[in-house]
Amino acid sequence: MRSVMSNKWVISLYVLPALILILLLIYIPIVLTGYYGLMDWNGIGQMKFTGMDNYIELVKDSMFWKSTWHSILLGLFSTLSLVGYLILSLILASKIKGANFFRKIYLIPMLLSSVAIGQLWAKIFDPSNGMLNRLLVLVGFENPPVWLADPNIVLYALFFPIVWQYAGFYIIIFYAALKNVPEELVEAAKIDGATPVQIAYKIKVPLISGVIKVMVILAIVGSLKYFDLIFVLTGGGPNGASEVMASYMYKEAFSKYNFGYGSAIGFGLLVICLVMTWIIQKLMTTNNETEY
Repeated sequence: MRSVMSNKWVISLYVLPALILILLLIYIPIVLTGYYGLMDWNGIGQMKFTGMDNYIELVKDSMFWKSTWHSILLGLFSTLSLVGYLILSLILASKIKGANFFRKIYLIPMLLSSVAIGQLWAKIFDPSNGMLNRLLVLVGFENPPVWLADPNIVLYALFFPIVWQYAGFYIIIFYAALKNVPEELVEAAKIDGATPVQIAYKIKVPLISGVIKVMVILAIVGSLKYFDLIFVLTGGGPNGASEVMASYMYKEAFSKYNFGYGSAIGFGLLVICLVMTWIIQKLMTTNNETEY
């Protein structure tokens, strides 16, 4: 068996199906997206080669850069929310009563589709009969905001359903990492007189720093390509105040039937995600990670 599994041809045979799938589902679509960005095409008729015109227009497009900034803001918000997720995970991992119940509660939003979550939060944000504005009126606000129609606050309002939707995912990951921290280290720290906050800050968090780095990358890159919930709630409005790169790409390609320019936006989104991932990895690289 060992001789078979050490055979390079056998190893290649096992790896080949995965490589074919990755090639068909990831790399070929990326190349085609970049290629379509060189065309003037409505998605149905014959393509017309225009060279770099779409990409030059993309660089000059103020709405593209506005949507890029909105996506980056959502990425920053999502990164900050990781602090809250980590604190909740630390609490749940500290053997409190009902921890299993709360983990299941936090996981519920992940079981719902983005469309269902969008409809739910649209009702919550409703300016007339929404639960949020009714609560604000009860506590004394005479003119509560129109959350999804005010260009100044709509992007910040969208952050709350996004945080709620992905809370379960991040909490479960952090919780699993924290449960792998050796109990002997925690007990030794308690004997030395360390407080729960000191144990969390100086022992548990450093030991899961690798997981935290991965979560930061997932939060930022995921926010850069976020689409579904924003499209359901606002469609990028009002007046582009909540437009993100993915929704702008969708409108250009599938609403205006400008598939060439939409492909250029999609390729630009890919490049920005790769650059942001590289920057995050460089910023978070350290040579002295804590191990156990």
